[in-house]
Amino acid sequence: MWIHLAFAPLNQLSYLRMGRNHFRTIPQGLPMSLLELYLENNLIEEISEAVFNQTLNLNVISLRYNRLDETRIAPMAWINHRNLESIDLSHNQLYLVPSYLPRSLVHLVLVGNNIERIPGYVFAHMDPGLEYLYLSYNKLDGEGVEPESFFGVFNSMVELCLDNNQLITIPSGINEMTNLHFLRLNNNKLRSIPDEGICDPNHNGDATLVALRLENNYLDPQKISPTAFSCVRSSSSVILKPQKTK
Repeated sequence: MWIHLAFAPLNQLSYLRMGRNHFRTIPQGLPMSLLELYLENNLIEEISEAVFNQTLNLNVISLRYNRLDETRIAPMAWINHRNLESIDLSHNQLYLVPSYLPRSLVHLVLVGNNIERIPGYVFAHMDPGLEYLYLSYNKLDGEGVEPESFFGVFNSMVELCLDNNQLITIPSGINEMTNLHFLRLNNNKLRSIPDEGICDPNHNGDATLVALRLENNYLDPQKISPTAFSCVRSSSSVILKPQKTK
């Protein structure tokens, strides 16, 4: 109860950092004026439906290094927030990319979880669309990414990090991302790059990819067709070495 009342006089507070405590839930009674909230390194296990009801101006939430899994995030916790652009849920206990993320989300960090799957259409409701998605150091494999997983971000995605997973093929949908600048697929289990895996051979616009990382897979660079990288601005932007041996 005390923490609920503690915020009452702070009606102009915009930035709140309460990391490295022992919170198991997000504190109640957060000021309506809040723009950025940092709760990293706590013991938070759930996000209730009402906890962000008053903080409709929130722009940034960091919940890295907590104990959240996707089943403990209430469906209505933040989906209707119109200003919430950045969420960091890295180093939690997620097995799936959470559903019901804010419509306004631009920047999503999910590094270092146990994520095995990106559900279909999980980003489809976002407007104008997710631009930065960091899924490094998870457990994505060939089964975990569906053709519909990236539905809704084909025109918005700028930076996609899928490095340090267990991918055995290039996830479908990457070749439809018309605005992608940075792509990381290094430290996976890729054995081949199909001609249309990363770039759309029928796309006639400018080459958009500025950096492509593919090192530490099981690729033979000699067996990759040059047209596989037709959307990359410069061949020097592709990192292919070293590769793991078979």
